[in-house]
Amino acid sequence: MSTNRDGHIRLTSHPGHRTPGRFPIRWGAPTARERGPVIGTVNAGPDRNAIGAHGGSYALYRALAVSSGALNPIARPDLHDTSPVVDIGPFPQWGEAKSIVSLDPWGHRVAEDFKTEIAEGIDIRPTIAITKARLTVPEFDTVVGKGLLKVDGDIVHESGDVAVTKAAIDPVWYLPGIAERFDVSEDKLRRTLFEQTGGMYPELVTRPDISVFLPPIGGMTLYIFGDPASLGNPKKTLACRVHDECNGSDVFGSDICTCRPYLVHGIAECIREAQNGGAGLIVYNRKEGRALGEVTKFLVYNARKRQPGGDQAATYFERTECVAGVQDARFQQLMPDVLHWLGITRIDRFVSMSNMKYDAIVGSGIDIVERIPIPDGLIPDDAKVEMEAKKAAGYFTPEGAPTPEELKATVGRNLRDF
Repeated sequence: MSTNRDGHIRLTSHPGHRTPGRFPIRWGAPTARERGPVIGTVNAGPDRNAIGAHGGSYALYRALAVSSGALNPIARPDLHDTSPVVDIGPFPQWGEAKSIVSLDPWGHRVAEDFKTEIAEGIDIRPTIAITKARLTVPEFDTVVGKGLLKVDGDIVHESGDVAVTKAAIDPVWYLPGIAERFDVSEDKLRRTLFEQTGGMYPELVTRPDISVFLPPIGGMTLYIFGDPASLGNPKKTLACRVHDECNGSDVFGSDICTCRPYLVHGIAECIREAQNGGAGLIVYNRKEGRALGEVTKFLVYNARKRQPGGDQAATYFERTECVAGVQDARFQQLMPDVLHWLGITRIDRFVSMSNMKYDAIVGSGIDIVERIPIPDGLIPDDAKVEMEAKKAAGYFTPEGAPTPEELKATVGRNLRDF
């Protein structure tokens, strides 16, 4: 807490304006110790070297737990036996400051790389966790029953469950890199972040010496099929779908869009690639409603359905822009970072029709060999407006992707009979 020239109290999580900390961050350094730990815990005092707090939006629930007395505000996690179940990296991309700017590539190794500092009482926390699990996808009962996926006892079990390695990743933004990625000045980025969060983080504008920000947003989950070591191995083939969250479809099966059918199709393609000796990867981003949010999304649904003539492809994006002010706020510039974190240099089968995603990945230096569209038979009737609108707007380019006839003729790839 400090007082400004007008005598008003200014709250800040970083006491001692611009006082050099013990743990400077050197983004893009070749090792975790040279890079330095990201410390965003509110009880770290002058050791804090990041703006914001660990856990993103969940920090607010933590605040409720503290305020209600359910959580001790100085409680620290016991990281014993929480280490990743498989090793990821390091890869050359981790030491390239421009390749990864929206997550901490060393975030899963905190307990190992900084065990001395943690033992001394410094509150350093992981921003990535890696575990193993099984998925149950109801649609696969039909797929396995028709022989479109095989039970191998390793990836797909007799019960129909699918074995995966999964990773949860919280966002960690390196502000100079974020600004460069979006081709804006760092000062403008900081000022806009400060203003658009209602002044929640004054250090964005008062502490230009602190370069790392833990934004209050959702992160992502990775689902890896097959050996995770194959992801960064150029001798192995890789199928990948980058999927942006759609709770209504993904979880509850709403038929107004193609999200769940395309997600299930992507999972099936990933499993198949893993069973053929390669690997599969689903990147699931928390970007509900094109990163506009579910409230905005539902408002747009109403506006689309109530316009004269009903829901129409010609006004699909127009109605979104009328409500939200922008057609799409996902801006895929940051999306390839996680692929670089995994050491990926080539995607053999990219299960997506999005030009935005394709262009972002290829533009970041990762090759894409083939693009896999969603089969026509998987598109719900109510979602055909979406597909027609995207096609008319140039949202995706079918050229180079297999035609429905080619898909049908390709053994084991036709999933249109779900």
